[in-house]
Amino acid sequence: MKIFVKVKPNAKRGCVAQLDAAHFEISVTEPARQGKANHAVMRALAEHVRVPLSRVRLVSGAASRNKIFEIQA
Repeated sequence: MKIFVKVKPNAKRGCVAQLDAAHFEISVTEPARQGKANHAVMRALAEHVRVPLSRVRLVSGAASRNKIFEIQA
């Protein structure tokens, strides 16, 4: 399953907003440096959809605010 995410790094507080079945807006408190925000987004997404972190994979957008993740069933 592919998930499209718009990321807001360096937010005051973290939150996950599900826009529809495959689109999310995720705010994380970590900065967008050295992959910290990407890892925080993966953790938040895994927790939201209730899957282990090992099943969430970043497909594209490592240096962009718009990212595509794949969640393995």
